[in-house]
Amino acid sequence: MPHIIVKLYPGKSEQQKTQLAAAIVKSGMEILNHGDESFSVAFEEIPAGEWKAKYMRPISSWDQASSIRNPATTCN
Repeated sequence: MPHIIVKLYPGKSEQQKTQLAAAIVKSGMEILNHGDESFSVAFEEIPAGEWKAKYMRPISSWDQASSIRNPATTCN
């Protein structure tokens, strides 16, 4: 069962999170050929002041097997 954890800044509404979760599940169903009952989407809110310390590590410290999109390569 795919379990997706989305880390984001606080302040997004429940409606926005619900819409994002639905879009993630829809894409996952199409790409992975699983039913919607197979997906779990969770949100972890990270305050902006903590983001850099927690997630802006050099690319060599990321576990490449579990991280496809590394914020260290996409954030300024």
